[in-house]
Amino acid sequence: MKKEFRIKKNIEFQHTFKHGKSFANRQLVIYYVQKTNQDHFRIGLSVGTKIGNAVTRNRIKRYLRQSFQELEKDISTTSDIVIIARQPTKQMEYTEIKKSLTHLLYKERLLKNNR
Repeated sequence: MKKEFRIKKNIEFQHTFKHGKSFANRQLVIYYVQKTNQDHFRIGLSVGTKIGNAVTRNRIKRYLRQSFQELEKDISTTSDIVIIARQPTKQMEYTEIKKSLTHLLYKERLLKNNR
């Protein structure tokens, strides 16, 4: 994922948590805030240590990044999105994580062409 598509700084995460909206399902929590001065969306990923060891956490982050790359054309361009993984994601495969993420984005109308 390109650098301009990432949220890296703590202050940017905190802004999204404080001023954004949230929505969740059993596997993922999504926080998002609309930004009109951006020409593309940005994402931040958070996978806590309670989920598992470093290998498990990195696998989940890799699956989420790949899902965002595949959905890149369909995501609203003016959003900062933070995804927090919950405990059930450690047993999930890539297709299940992508389906869960797509469901959340669809419910919050963050997809351009709602599938």
